Amino acid sequence: MTEPARRRLDDVRAYADQLQVDLAALVEQGPELARRARAVVATETSPDGLVSVTVGPQGRVVRLDLDPRVFRDRDARRLADLITETIEHAVWTAEDRVVELLSGVADREQVRAVLNGDDERVVDVMHDQLLGRR
Repeated sequence: MTEPARRRLDDVRAYADQLQVDLAALVEQGPELARRARAVVATETSPDGLVSVTVGPQGRVVRLDLDPRVFRDRDARRLADLITETIEHAVWTAEDRVVELLSGVADREQVRAVLNGDDERVVDVMHDQLLGRR
């Protein structure tokens, strides 16, 4: 066997060993991590303090608060944009919390890709791990 082939085989073995360790951790910690992930909430407030949004772990809005001052400005488009931006920031915060929570048993980038439905990125990360690039 050539040296590059031997190194590749060693990389594959190391990856398989790591997968076993990760799987064991996931089996042990998985139910509790899933419970904690389902309980994640994130609240963000717009820079001007007029809009406050709370979202759950999947980005669902669970609470929206509007300061009465929002009614002074009758620009509906501005208010809609402010609400949308605040929701987006809350979603990012919730996603970051879920990624942090699961980072002990899974690759952060891979978790983020799964949360965002980016199957191609999930496969790319696994491929990089298999080749020993991560």
